[in-house]
Amino acid sequence: MRRGAYALFVLFVLSGLASAQALDQTDNQFWTDVQLAIPVTKNIDANILGTLRIGRDISHAVDERTGVGFTFRFGKYVTFAPNYQQIATQPFRGRRAWENRLSLPVTLRFNIDKFRLSDRNLFERRFRHPGINSTRYRNRLQIEHPVGSDKLSLSLFVADEVFYDWSLDRWSRNRFTAGASKVFNKHFTQDVYYLRQNDAFSIPGDLHVIGTTLRFKL
Repeated sequence: MRRGAYALFVLFVLSGLASAQALDQTDNQFWTDVQLAIPVTKNIDANILGTLRIGRDISHAVDERTGVGFTFRFGKYVTFAPNYQQIATQPFRGRRAWENRLSLPVTLRFNIDKFRLSDRNLFERRFRHPGINSTRYRNRLQIEHPVGSDKLSLSLFVADEVFYDWSLDRWSRNRFTAGASKVFNKHFTQDVYYLRQNDAFSIPGDLHVIGTTLRFKL
C-alpha cells in the first residue's frame, strides 16, 4: 500500500514537471527570414517570403512560414507592402496550429542628419486553426545610423514594436530589437539582431531571440 502511494506521488510530481516545462512562458529561439524581391516596375517589387524559427531552447523547429506579396513605393518616403503568409507552429510538444495571415504594412521613412527613422504601421488579419480568428495592429519605430566608412555599408539599428489585439481588446505584446545591417551589394543585404519579446497572453510569450534576415533582390 505504502509503495503504491509512493509510486502515485512520483508520477504526480513528474507529470507536474512535464506540464510546467511544456507550458513554460519563456523560450530561447533562433529566427531566420529570407526575402526575395523581384522588380516588376521601377516602384513595384514582387516578393517571396520564407521564415524558420528554432525554439524550445533552440532545439526544435517551432514556426515555419511561406508567403508572397508586393512592395509599392510612393516617392522617397512611403512604402506599402501587402502580403499573404501560410504559417505552421509547434510551440511545444503536443501542440500544433496553422494560420493564414493577410498583412497590410505602410512604412514612413525619413532622414534626420545621419539618422534614418522609419515608422511601420501594420494591420493583419489572422485566420487560425485551432483558435479564434483575430485582427491586430502593430506599430514599429526604428532608428538606424551608419558606422564606419561609406564603403563598409554597415548600419546599427534599434527598434521597438507594440501590438494591439482586438480579440483581447488590449495591447498584448512588445518587441525590442537591436542589431546591425550590412549591404554587401545591390543584390544582397543581411541583418543580424537580438530581439526581446514580452507577451503575457501567448505560451511561450517571453522570448530571447537571435535572428538574421537575408534580403535578396534580382
